[in-house]
Amino acid sequence: MTKKPKSIPFDFVLEQLYSVAPVVKPMFGCHAVYVQNKIMLILRDREDFRRDNGVWIATLPEHHKSLVAIFPSMRTIELFGGSISSWQNLPQDADDFEESVMTVCTLILKKDPRIGKIPKPRNKKKN
Repeated sequence: MTKKPKSIPFDFVLEQLYSVAPVVKPMFGCHAVYVQNKIMLILRDREDFRRDNGVWIATLPEHHKSLVAIFPSMRTIELFGGSISSWQNLPQDADDFEESVMTVCTLILKKDPRIGKIPKPRNKKKN
């Protein structure tokens, strides 16, 4: 029996980013969105840690203050233990969720340097 592929949550993100040819890859039971060589977002809608469902933004801690001014509901991801991380969450249950997600897509389209990270190279498995 084959597993049914999970549908991509918040797929309107991909529609908004269509012009920059986003690539979606599965990651930790979620969907990572890449533009060129940068990971930009993770789309998460899972049964565990429901408070962390939403759109995760790849950024750096030095950008949190300026981004929270744009996204008042943005917060640290709780399933990481509550410590400050580069990833920040636009929570699915926030009143401004869709508006915030559309705004982050606009920032990506404008190549805002606060959004996106080049992932560290992965070690290739040895045979």
